[in-house]
Amino acid sequence: MIYELKKYVPNAGKSQALKDRFEKVTLPIFARVGVKVAHVFENPAEPEALYYMTCFDNAEQRDAAWKAFGADAEWKAAKAASEVAGPLLASQTSVDLQPTAFSPK
Repeated sequence: MIYELKKYVPNAGKSQALKDRFEKVTLPIFARVGVKVAHVFENPAEPEALYYMTCFDNAEQRDAAWKAFGADAEWKAAKAASEVAGPLLASQTSVDLQPTAFSPK
């Protein structure tokens, strides 16, 4: 199993728009293309940022799902429509995590 912890930092004044798009547009598309989201988080110390964790059975599944998401026509249209007044996302980071041998099952 591969886990990814992703962090999105919005541009100034775009936090709520980014979170709304993620909830209403991105998550349903993720589900359709095979990006399984285990949890979505907020950090009280950094309330503007959005964190989420994905999980995949293997690297091939992960790569195929992200490729499908990037090529998805609905995603491209929704992203363009939501960014008419400028990009919502200032930066993003991703950390690949793998369970240890002693991780609870």
